[in-house]
Amino acid sequence: MKFVSWNVNGLRACVNKGFLDYFQKVDADVVCLQETKLQEGQISLALDGYEQYWNYALKKGYSGTAIFTKIKPISVKYGVGDLETEDEGRIITMEFEDFYLVNVYTPNAKRDLTRLAYRLEWEDDMRTYLKQLDTIKPVLMCGDLNVAHAEIDLKNAKSNKGNSGFTTEERGKMTSLLAEGFVDTYRYFHPDQEGAYTWWSYMSKVRERNIGWRIDYFIASERLIPRLISASIDADVLGSDHCPILLEIKDEMS
Repeated sequence: MKFVSWNVNGLRACVNKGFLDYFQKVDADVVCLQETKLQEGQISLALDGYEQYWNYALKKGYSGTAIFTKIKPISVKYGVGDLETEDEGRIITMEFEDFYLVNVYTPNAKRDLTRLAYRLEWEDDMRTYLKQLDTIKPVLMCGDLNVAHAEIDLKNAKSNKGNSGFTTEERGKMTSLLAEGFVDTYRYFHPDQEGAYTWWSYMSKVRERNIGWRIDYFIASERLIPRLISASIDADVLGSDHCPILLEIKDEMS
């Protein structure tokens, strides 16, 4: 099975920048999008062979997630319990036969960190939710998690310490999640790979010089490790300030 996750930073704009060409070329079984930035009825995509599931934010032109899947899910859930951010369309959970897929667009702490406390509360709620799911079936979570976990995950670690997305608190929440029986699949396959980024500022020449951050992830339950085939980053794919990330797993345990 092949999975793709991509923060498209406005799907309508991304469609005008080659999204559908990439979608057809990559031919994934499941494609998860974040930051779709649209409301119901604002786009119509003819994706033959795929079922489409959307979680729209109440606020127009903001946030939002979507999943396009060739494999019909057993069930689909939007949001998590009583998380207030359900209004922001940030979470879709799909139940498949032998695992859960959770597509997530994690809130940004904001440049002035005014949303950091809320962000940390979100992290705790998500960790609890993922652990609950994991007691039933293994979990695969993907999306823009808005954190560079380690210094290797961004170009300028020293100058960014304490900044949104690289605070000690946010990084610590990722460490706590991984300690609860989950694995960062990219680092599982590429533990020492430097310069592997998924987001670049729109500032001039930043992407060309690869001054970026790795803030998009596939996180898997550790017991899915025997099924993992590969994890990669399509850094050359344009259309957004993020690039797509990919994960391939065996269809079932061998």
